[in-house]
Amino acid sequence: MSEISAKLVKELRERTGAGMMECKKALVEMKGDIEAAIEHMRKTGLAKADKKAGRVAAEGVLVVSTSDDNKHVTILEANCETDFVAMGDEFRSFAERLADIARSQNLADVDALNAAEFAPGVTADERRRELVAKIGENMNIRRFETYNAGNGVVGSYLHGKKIGVLVEISTSDIELAKDIAMHVAASNPLALDAASLSPEFIAKEREIAQAKAEQSGKPANIIEKMVEGAMKKLFSEVTLKGQSFVKNGDITVEQLLKEKGAEVVRFTRYELGEGIEKEESDFVAEVMAQAKGV
Repeated sequence: MSEISAKLVKELRERTGAGMMECKKALVEMKGDIEAAIEHMRKTGLAKADKKAGRVAAEGVLVVSTSDDNKHVTILEANCETDFVAMGDEFRSFAERLADIARSQNLADVDALNAAEFAPGVTADERRRELVAKIGENMNIRRFETYNAGNGVVGSYLHGKKIGVLVEISTSDIELAKDIAMHVAASNPLALDAASLSPEFIAKEREIAQAKAEQSGKPANIIEKMVEGAMKKLFSEVTLKGQSFVKNGDITVEQLLKEKGAEVVRFTRYELGEGIEKEESDFVAEVMAQAKGV
């Protein structure tokens, strides 16, 4: 690979929009013939895939892969550009296969998953590029998380393709774990309990409660009680244990756990596309532009 000059790699990158390593590999395979390398990259979809890499992919799916014993579970988010593609069987099957690979191989991160074998002789990232070239949309594996339970089990819940949750509990009651996962999907707690909230969050909320209470003009001892009451109410709203259970509003999640003799070890809640800045587009204008060949 050292025989290929940096200048040649740079030229190929500029002409295809592909990454440096892909360009260098193509040039090596084509023995330095840049035109042959371009043709090769177009055939394999590499050039097309990389040119689309800058486009925002905020749609997609959340999928879950679960072992037979409910102890090893992976939740994964794969993104594409449109809901139309997200609803297709090919994209969903791709995402589900990725989740299976991540779970079964206990992979650490997206880089490891991209490099993992998707099919004989094909990595996950190569398969992604093939789909980008075939379907014509940017796609990416955004994130995943795998739980490996000890003595307990992991329950999961998917609300359509928009919200996904994993919950690990300390016992083998899988139905309880699934119920709590459903609760987390619906109620979106910030933390397990008050002790799990960040000190910064608590300090800020206490400062706000204090300012509101002082506006009442009441004595300091009453203000203190008002602040404590406000904080208690806050904890019941934003912590998993403090929230009223969605399937029975008469009890809290903490009370439910005590009844079942279980504890929540941890939970993860994914919301599709959260944090991705979506592009605002004029669909009619896009269609007209394409019709005019713009």
